[in-house]
Amino acid sequence: MVGRLRAVRDGHEANELLQDWALAMNARGLAERTVRERLQTIMRVADAATVSPDGLTKRQILTYLSRSDISPSTRASYHVTIKAWCSWLVDEGVREDNPAAKIPRPRVPRRRPRPVATAHLERLLTTRMHHRTKTMILLAAFQGLRVHEIAKLKGEDVDLLGSRLYVKGKGGVDEWLPLHPRIAAEAVGYPRRGYWFLAWKDNRAAARGKGPILARSVSTIIGNAMARAGVPGSAHSLRHWYGTQLVRSGADLRTAQTLLRHASLATTQIYVEIGEDRRAEAISRLPTLGDEV
Repeated sequence: MVGRLRAVRDGHEANELLQDWALAMNARGLAERTVRERLQTIMRVADAATVSPDGLTKRQILTYLSRSDISPSTRASYHVTIKAWCSWLVDEGVREDNPAAKIPRPRVPRRRPRPVATAHLERLLTTRMHHRTKTMILLAAFQGLRVHEIAKLKGEDVDLLGSRLYVKGKGGVDEWLPLHPRIAAEAVGYPRRGYWFLAWKDNRAAARGKGPILARSVSTIIGNAMARAGVPGSAHSLRHWYGTQLVRSGADLRTAQTLLRHASLATTQIYVEIGEDRRAEAISRLPTLGDEV
């Protein structure tokens, strides 16, 4: 056999393989978050199968993807990651076979917009909460920021003079966005340099007070505030509200796409809920043909 054409059973060697794969993904320019999540996925699947990550079989992969506690979208994401891992193992000569090669992409049900209702957002913003919690909510609702973007927001990212906000988004895409007046008002109470939301305890990325909080902490903080206010939804529902309101206020889908920073217009359509009034209005404008009613 050429190279390591066998399943690596030694934990040290398995870790080296994962590190090499991470290096390859970094060299391709994949975002740090994407690389980390892919590694975590492979280790999770391997742990469930009680095998080395490079020793997964087709049956073990199918067994994991068949779990009832995995959502359809997560299942599809895991499938992409597993296929990428197995293909890399073959390319590197670690394996001769690709156990994921003939596993079809899982079916993902059509996703629908799930914006928080405007009345619920109003209730949320009038509920008593910590000031920084309210700022997080405003960043999600009025700038459309994702939780990991909120977590790493710095004073340097806010250009009050130019009325714009710098965001390093998903996939490492950098963007300057128009600054909403409510966020400009919030910025006055935050440092002009450094992270707005410092970690209040040690986390995997930073020591207490030395770096930003984790994205999942932002999600938990906003989610808890919504629960206390009796508002259904999640932090991401605020971003859906942002996309929906952009279109309802007159923006076309292409403009909404650039403000939401989506690579695909199809993704933007998932975020935008069209109200019954708009649908009824569209039908009423159809031309009358033949006899008038």
